[in-house]
Amino acid sequence: MGRTPPHPDVSQFDLQQVLEALVDPVRRSIVTQLDASEEDLACGTFDIAVSKSTATHHFKVLREAGLIRQYYVGTSRMNALRRAEMDEAFPGLLDALTRSRAAALTR
Repeated sequence: MGRTPPHPDVSQFDLQQVLEALVDPVRRSIVTQLDASEEDLACGTFDIAVSKSTATHHFKVLREAGLIRQYYVGTSRMNALRRAEMDEAFPGLLDALTRSRAAALTR
């Protein structure tokens, strides 16, 4: 395992925990930024207006809910959206989230 933090298996995903993770606007922003990116993103590259320690908390909540996978590349902690697994467990949830976020940004 090394430095890679633990991640829940798809069979362990809990809808309540996922929804609680997504209720926070900072965490929704992280998810939508990952969804829009063509590559995994390092923690420091997100456009979020919170302190480093607060960002760390938000990433942990998303990881524990199963929404993101984190791993290291050198000293950078990388983040990947677990889109396929979320779509398997909760079809349409991320589509609804990203669609509503995109609509809000274009208003």
